[in-house]
Amino acid sequence: MQDEGECCGGGPEHGPWVWTAYRAYNELLREKMKKKFEAQEGPWMDQVADVLVRIVNARWEGGRKQEREQADLFDQLERLLSE
Repeated sequence: MQDEGECCGGGPEHGPWVWTAYRAYNELLREKMKKKFEAQEGPWMDQVADVLVRIVNARWEGGRKQEREQADLFDQLERLLSE
């Protein structure tokens, strides 16, 4: 059975460094993807987040008036999610 260093082409003395490099690469890629998503989807996600916050607040307050508001908010959310 191979240890972590051998599976990546380095000897046992290089294994931890190779795995650290792979983790750093993946973290960088994750950050780049987050930036792309933020640029492309950020405004839409902001709208969805706003509606979800309003839904939670309306549920917290309760009452029949809030039930109607919740129905309207769920309609808004459904429209946003269908875009």
